[in-house]
Amino acid sequence: PLDLKSIFVRSDNGDMVQLDNLVTLKESVAPPQLYRYNRFVSATISTGLAKGYTIGDGLDEMDRIAKETLDGSFRTALTGESKEFRESSSSLMFAFILALLLIYLVLAAQFESFKDPMVIMVTVPLAIAGALIFMAYSGTTLNIFSQIGIIMLIGLVAKNGILIVEFANQRQEEGLSKAEAILTASVQRLRPILMTSTSTLLGLLPLVYASGEGANSRISMGISVVGGMLVST
Repeated sequence: PLDLKSIFVRSDNGDMVQLDNLVTLKESVAPPQLYRYNRFVSATISTGLAKGYTIGDGLDEMDRIAKETLDGSFRTALTGESKEFRESSSSLMFAFILALLLIYLVLAAQFESFKDPMVIMVTVPLAIAGALIFMAYSGTTLNIFSQIGIIMLIGLVAKNGILIVEFANQRQEEGLSKAEAILTASVQRLRPILMTSTSTLLGLLPLVYASGEGANSRISMGISVVGGMLVST
């Protein structure tokens, strides 16, 4: 910058004037690059999650800090995994509700009853609770992959209820009381349910102990499904 003072420029009358006599140079600090996002000058903030907190918790805290710190001339936007999580949360919730509705309608058509599917769907809250408990115990966050695993649980755990309810209905048609039919169906269907659930869990264990690139996504999905299957079964 000091070399600029020694530069001479020509004045209106033709004389050479040193630039130091015309301007004042002031040194200041500036970023080496100006980043832009959607054609706006932007600053990127990268953070990591503390142990025990989810991506949703981090995004909520960042929104709170931005609301307290920034005025109306600033805007915030998400990129990367945070953007995917925020966009997928609403769509996955819709997919979860839609999956529940479709399974209920299919079961209602199969059993020709609106009551039997409700009995079968009772296992779904147990599966979700089991998935959340195992995720909390293992330190897994509620991300897009674990949410997909929870949606998978709906179909996996419903099959156990289908076996018991269908067998109980058959025993009622044979003349047994409702309580006797339920007890008989539960005892006789216990082994098939345990066998199918065990085979499913063994098939999912490689996801829980996955390694290499993308292992975190497979682990999240595996833990949610395995935890839900164990508790619901």
